[in-house]
Amino acid sequence: MVWYEEEVQRVEKERSTLNYEPDTIFYGSSSFTLWTGLYEDFAELKPVNLGFGGSTLAACVWFFERIMTTVTAPARIVIYAGDNDLGDGRHPTEVLLFYRQLIALVRGRFGDIPCFFVSIKPSLQRWDIITSIRAANELIREEIEKDPNQHYVDIFPLMVNYQGYPRKSLFEADGLHLSADGYAIWKKVISENIYAVNGALQKTS
Repeated sequence: MVWYEEEVQRVEKERSTLNYEPDTIFYGSSSFTLWTGLYEDFAELKPVNLGFGGSTLAACVWFFERIMTTVTAPARIVIYAGDNDLGDGRHPTEVLLFYRQLIALVRGRFGDIPCFFVSIKPSLQRWDIITSIRAANELIREEIEKDPNQHYVDIFPLMVNYQGYPRKSLFEADGLHLSADGYAIWKKVISENIYAVNGALQKTS
């Protein structure tokens, strides 16, 4: 895990850049790290972006306690990871196990706060492992359905065309990371899911 050290050190300082106590943790891989408009897109939810580039679900577990020391009482956590685990050759069942470990850590530190898992995205670069992506998503969805405080944010259907293939406009040239159009979809779907759970949530400026 030493190759993450520089990124983790950067993330540890992220909380100190905010002038408010975060309500919403975004935790996971570069799909969050590279979301340059995240703080504006979710301003009413008082976010903190604790994603670190290249991270796997396994790395999210490994660094959880260290990274989360800067946040005291969040209202919710949004997770996106698993993409890189599968890209590294991990089996979908391993991804599920790492997800379970991460949720156990969330519960141990923050109690029964709502956890929102953003489904592993279909990407052009990783189309060769799409069967594993679908399988991991289904395993995690089934796990989430056992707990009323876990929520599955399904971005998959909106990221594919009528043929079921990833929409090129939603990705950067590398075919893996999201474009502005891709992030616009994520913003809409994640927001809808959070407000569906927190219908009475009071927006703050």
